[in-house]
Amino acid sequence: MARTKAEQAYLQIEAMIVGEQLPPSSIISESRLMELTGFGRTPVREALQRLARARMVEVLPHRGVLIPAISVEEQLRMLELRRVLEPLAASLAARRADASDRARLSALLEELRGDVQDATAYAETLRQVHETVGRAAHNAYLVDAITAVQGLSRRFWFAHLRDASSEIARGSALYGQGIAAVLDGDREGAERALLALNDYLVEFTRATLDEQGSGLG
Repeated sequence: MARTKAEQAYLQIEAMIVGEQLPPSSIISESRLMELTGFGRTPVREALQRLARARMVEVLPHRGVLIPAISVEEQLRMLELRRVLEPLAASLAARRADASDRARLSALLEELRGDVQDATAYAETLRQVHETVGRAAHNAYLVDAITAVQGLSRRFWFAHLRDASSEIARGSALYGQGIAAVLDGDREGAERALLALNDYLVEFTRATLDEQGSGLG
């Protein structure tokens, strides 16, 4: 699928935010983002407008672009929304996925079932999983509603990884179960898998809160 320059710039900047090459609470200039992405002013501005709508950045007039921090409380609120939307997307994908969707999902399932990826590779695989399941649901309104919270909560998860290989293996297994159910046309199984994934993400987030609390002592 061919992507516009603005879409490519969006993906590059989002990846830098998720991977914390652009750290939380930092401010970066538009011109620096142009250097980092290799794109001109118009694609970068369009990408920033989209990222701002998704709350991944805040554009500060005459100052630059702020990369906002995400709190545990905000992550838990986003997971409340994901708990409703992701099982729905998986259920619709199980019913509506066409041949192209199924081919892409099969390829992603192979990646998830392969050797444990490093954090950078896994971040991109997850982004593609979210995008492909959303596309396979064939409901643009649902995709618009869920894309932003997926990106933000994905960023939180990678920022708080401690035992990366163990957590990536667990996440891969849970996503793999969901994709397998979609490919089987098992709507209920797909929903159950995404609910189990949400349970894991809530558990992960609450453990982060416990760690922060113990560090205050």
